[in-house]
Amino acid sequence: MKKALVIVFLVSGFAATSQSLTLKWKTPPNLPVPESVAFEPKANILYVACINGKPDEKDGNGTIAKVGIDGKIVATDWATGLDAPKGMGIHGGNLYVADITQVRTISLATGKITSSLEIEGAKFLNDITVDKKGNVYVSDTQTGKIHVVKDNKATVYFESAELNGINGLLAIDNGLFIVSFATGNSFKLSHDKKLTTFTKVIEGADGIVPVGKDEYLVSSWHGEVYYVDANGAKKLLDTKDKVNAADIEYDPKTKTLYVPTFFANGVDAYTFSK
Repeated sequence: MKKALVIVFLVSGFAATSQSLTLKWKTPPNLPVPESVAFEPKANILYVACINGKPDEKDGNGTIAKVGIDGKIVATDWATGLDAPKGMGIHGGNLYVADITQVRTISLATGKITSSLEIEGAKFLNDITVDKKGNVYVSDTQTGKIHVVKDNKATVYFESAELNGINGLLAIDNGLFIVSFATGNSFKLSHDKKLTTFTKVIEGADGIVPVGKDEYLVSSWHGEVYYVDANGAKKLLDTKDKVNAADIEYDPKTKTLYVPTFFANGVDAYTFSK
């Protein structure tokens, strides 16, 4: 019996692991419905997408806030004039933001919107990732499509019935890592458009960050964070039914995970250990 138990634990992949999250700080609850965080290492600043209303309403109330890495809110309205901003990506002095049916480009130098690109057929743009070449990929949760923006022009990059309900995107060396809000499944999409299942996480899967080779942290909007590798998923944080965990960000230098708490109106920071 003892031998059998050891085998079961080893197959699970997590018997000898010690991944954990330790709370570092919380911002004051003054960020109106924060959905996503983007870290800019040169300025040591966090950009926070604040819906400030309903997630699908074009009301002009959305803002991008700035928060210091000490948890102090620098500004709640660094950028204004958005509707319901969600996923973000940074490249070449610009902040790219998914905003319902548009991809907004905001200058990091000025905080001004320099472009609002309407994505044809879009219904609920959700997450953004930018690859090393500056290609901007954006997911549409309601259509199961991934669009790519190059030179301020958008095309459908990939679509599949398996991706209906997709949310989080992450550009990786050999393609994209994808999680589904609807099913909790995670996928890898290669550069030659081959879609393979990586592992199942949890319904409500939202943001993804890399923490090692084929190792990720994945948030569930309902209030959980999981350590994920090819063996499966291990829950590290559970604030379910109390505090949400939306589109996360990670600073590998300080091993800090930033969690936007949506209806709790703040950002929580955790130290990740493994």
